[in-house]
Amino acid sequence: MDAAHRPRHPAPMTEAPLSAGSDFQAARLTVRLPAIVANYRTYRRMAGPTAVAAVVKADGYGLGAARVAPALAQAGCDSFFVARLEEAVALRKSVPQARIFVLDGAAPDAVPALISHRLTPVLNSLAQIAAWSAAAGVGTSKLDAVLHVDTGMNRLGLPGDELAILSGEHARRLAGINPVLVMSHLACSDEPANSLNAEQLSRFKQALAMLPPAPASLAASHGAMLGMEYHFDLVRPGVALYGANPQAQEGTGKGAPNLMQTAAVLTARVLQVRRIDSGSSVGYAATFRAKRPSMIATVALGYADGVPRALSNKGFAALGGHRVPVAGRVSMDLITLDVSDLPEAPHIGDEVELLGDTMTLGEVAAMAGTNEYEILTRLRRVPRVYEGQ
Repeated sequence: MDAAHRPRHPAPMTEAPLSAGSDFQAARLTVRLPAIVANYRTYRRMAGPTAVAAVVKADGYGLGAARVAPALAQAGCDSFFVARLEEAVALRKSVPQARIFVLDGAAPDAVPALISHRLTPVLNSLAQIAAWSAAAGVGTSKLDAVLHVDTGMNRLGLPGDELAILSGEHARRLAGINPVLVMSHLACSDEPANSLNAEQLSRFKQALAMLPPAPASLAASHGAMLGMEYHFDLVRPGVALYGANPQAQEGTGKGAPNLMQTAAVLTARVLQVRRIDSGSSVGYAATFRAKRPSMIATVALGYADGVPRALSNKGFAALGGHRVPVAGRVSMDLITLDVSDLPEAPHIGDEVELLGDTMTLGEVAAMAGTNEYEILTRLRRVPRVYEGQ
C-alpha cells in the first residue's frame, strides 16, 4: 500500500470510555427557538397587512409544540393551527389566550372537548356543520368556526355540491355558528408555474362570493410566496417556520435562496472509530465494501431516531464542517460513516451533524427521496435541547 492511500489515522480501534455517572449524550436535537421566531417575523414582514398564524401540528413538526408555541405567542402570534383534537387540548395549556384551530373538524363525539377547551373547529362537511350548529343551539351564544372549502385538493373540505347547498341555505345551516374564517388549501403551491394554483385561487374567490362575509385564508408556507393576491386576510406558515425553504419545490432541495433560518440541528456522538482493510464490508447485508483501506466511524443515531433508512450508502453527515458519506445501511440505532478523507481523525465523543447548518433540511430530504415535513416529524427518540429559552 503506497503512502498516498494509507489511512492517516492512529489506533485501529477505540471505544467510548463511559462511566456510571457520565453525562455523555449520545444524540441531540437542538431546537433554535429564536430562529423559529425570526422565521415567523419574516412572514409577518412579507405579509404586510395580512395576519400570520402558525401551524404547530404534529408536535410543532417534531420540534415540540409546548416550547415552540409560547415562543411564537410572545412574538405576537395569536392564532395556531393543529390537526388533531388531542394536539389542541395539549396546546391550550401552553397558549391559554390564543385562538387554536383544529383542522380535523368537529365530529359529534369531539364537540364537548372542543367547547370546554375553547377550541375552534375547521368544519369540513355539512355533517360537521350540523353537529356544531346543534351544539350551538344548546348554549346562549354563537360558537366560532372555520368553514373549509375544497378547491382542488380533494381531501378535507366542503366539496362543490355541499358548498352549493350551504350557499342556498346558509342562514339555516349556520344557525348558532359564527364563521370567523373561510379557508382552503393549495395542492401545488411549491410549484409556482403550476396552473392549478391560479385555478384554486379562482375557485376560492367564487366560494367566498357564495358564503356570508368572513375573513379568508388560502396560503400556507409555499403559497404565501405566490404573491399578495394569495394572502387574503390570513396566511398560515407551517414547515417554513422550522427552516424549510418556502421557495423550493418539496423534496428537491433546489430553489431560490432560503429566507428561513435553520431551526433544527440533529447531532450525534462518535461511539467508535476503526480501521478496515480494502474489501471489508460494513453493516447489515454487507452493502458497503471498502475499495481501499478505510476508517469507519460509528455514530449514535439510526432509523429508530427518525433518520431515514433510505440514506443508506447515499447520505452524508458533517464532522467539523467536512462532509463524510454514509457507509452501509442505516440501522435502528447506529450509522456508520466513511471518515477516511478527513484531514484529522475523529475522536470518541466528537459531534457529527446529520441535519443543520451544513446538512440542510432540504438537502437531507432530497437525498432521502422525501420532503422536509417527513424528515422533521420522524425525529422521535432523540432528546431535545432548546436554545433561546
